[in-house]
Amino acid sequence: MRDRMPPLPEDRMDEAQRRAAAALIAGPRKGVFGPFIPLMRSPDLMDRLQRVGEYLRFGNANPARLNELAMLVTARHVTNQFEWAVHVPLAIKEGVDPAAIEAIARGRRPDAMPADDALVHDFCRELLSTNEISDATYERAVARLGERGVVDLVGTVGYFLAICLVMNVAGTPAPANGVLPLEPAATPR
Repeated sequence: MRDRMPPLPEDRMDEAQRRAAAALIAGPRKGVFGPFIPLMRSPDLMDRLQRVGEYLRFGNANPARLNELAMLVTARHVTNQFEWAVHVPLAIKEGVDPAAIEAIARGRRPDAMPADDALVHDFCRELLSTNEISDATYERAVARLGERGVVDLVGTVGYFLAICLVMNVAGTPAPANGVLPLEPAATPR
């Protein structure tokens, strides 16, 4: 797929886009890249989403390892190459087993995971496939993550789902960082 919404040159940005870009550059991301390139077409939406994403990435109630795992499950669900390429190295750095990442890439449940990883993986897959969570899954999640952690986990999935879909529509290319691209997901029949 071609990049339908490449970076906007500054001389083609309106005042709202320039303000949104400056705010993004001044924050922890330090630049306009990835999902924020197509989102620049709607600077108010970009500004609001990036603040949600900033919280979810840098202030989330859940440990970074679990957050990265949730991002990978979400990126796999919608076959988003950008987020997959960006978050595989971060997940490995945070301690997610590369074998688990390989299983997720293939659309399988990893064979062996720490209990918290298994909970987050299963929670995300259930949420993404059914749009809800069973009582049993909810109770397990609250017992391990607390209510704030559950809400932050749902927020992480929802946020990454939104930006992955924006990038899928825009054709945002993945960075060339050596991470193998995802194969297309099997189409449910």
